[in-house]
Amino acid sequence: MLCISLNDVCDALRLHSGPLASVRGATAPSRNGFSKANRERPAAMAEQLFWAVLGHLGEQSPGFVAGHRRGAAFRFKLPIHVVDTTMMELVANCLDWAKHRRRKAAAKTHMRLNLQSLLPNFVIVDTAGEHDNQRARELCAGVKSGEIVLIDKGYVDFAHLKDLDERGVFWVTRAKDNMAYEVLQPMPESKDQKMLRDEIIRLNNPNQPAPELMRRIVALVEIDGVERPMVFLTNNLQWSPRSVADLYPCRWQIKQTLQLADFLGHNANAVRWQVWIALLVYVLLRYLSYVSKWAHSFTRLFTMLRAVLWSKIDLWDLLDRYGTAKGSFRSLARPDQAYFPGFL
Repeated sequence: MLCISLNDVCDALRLHSGPLASVRGATAPSRNGFSKANRERPAAMAEQLFWAVLGHLGEQSPGFVAGHRRGAAFRFKLPIHVVDTTMMELVANCLDWAKHRRRKAAAKTHMRLNLQSLLPNFVIVDTAGEHDNQRARELCAGVKSGEIVLIDKGYVDFAHLKDLDERGVFWVTRAKDNMAYEVLQPMPESKDQKMLRDEIIRLNNPNQPAPELMRRIVALVEIDGVERPMVFLTNNLQWSPRSVADLYPCRWQIKQTLQLADFLGHNANAVRWQVWIALLVYVLLRYLSYVSKWAHSFTRLFTMLRAVLWSKIDLWDLLDRYGTAKGSFRSLARPDQAYFPGFL
C-alpha cells in the first residue's frame, strides 16, 4: 500500500475496514482527525515506542541485537558502530520550521548503527540547520572502551576525537582537505600497492584540542568502478593499512538515502512521527526475518509482506515456503540491504 497523502491513507483504511476492525476494533480515521493528530500528538510517543519495542525484542532474542560479523569487517572481533547522517529534503514554502537556506528546507536523521546487527543504537531527528559535528558527542556517548566507531567526515571534531581516544574507543574517519598537520614518523611500507602512504601525524596548531597522535593513511579505493585516492584518519597505530582502508567503506554499504517519497504532514511533529514509525517498521521486519530464518533478501521480504498486508494468510507458512525456496540466496541482513521501508 503506497500512500502519498492523508486522504490516501484514510481511503485505503476504509477499503479494508474488516481486517482493520480485527485490531482491537479499530476504525479508519477521518482526514481532519489524522491531520490534527499529526500536529498535536507528541512524536515522543513514537520515539518511546520504538526504543521499547527494540529493547523487548532484544530481551526475547539476544542474538537479534548481537548480530554477527560480516563483510570486510569480519576480521574484527570488536563491536563496530557507524555514525552517519541522512538529509531529508523538504518543501521550503510548506515547511518553514525546517528552512536552513533561503529556498531550501530539510530535516536530518542522525544515527549510530551497529554494523553487526544493522540495528540503530542512537537516533536524533532534527532540522538541517545544525552542523553534524555538534551532534557527534551525543551519538557516540554510548560507545564503550575497546569498540570501534566509523565516523562520517561531517562529524569530525578533534576535541571529540581526543575524548574518544582517552575513553579507549577506536575510531576511523576521513581527513578534511584543509587539515594542517605535520608528519612525525612514516610507518613501514606496505606490500599492497594500493596503500599509497601510511604515517603518524599530529595537528600543527598546539592550542587546538586533538589526539596527541593520529595515523594518516592514503589508499586507492574503488568507487563506482573507479579507483580514487582517499585519506583516512584513525587512532589505532597497530592495524594494517589495508584493514583501515577496508573498514571505513563498510559505512558506505549501509549508508542510505533515507529520503521519504512524500511526507504526510507539513509540521515538525508530523515529520518526526513518520521517521520514527518507519524505523519501527524496519526493526519489526528485521526481527521477523531473524526468527523465521529468512534466506532471501530483505528487500524481497518487505515487498512480499506489503503485497499480502490485508490478506488472511498464515504468515509463518508463507515465510517458510518462500524462505526455503531453492536458489543461491544470501542470508538476511547484508549491509547493502539495510534500507528502511517507506524511504527511497
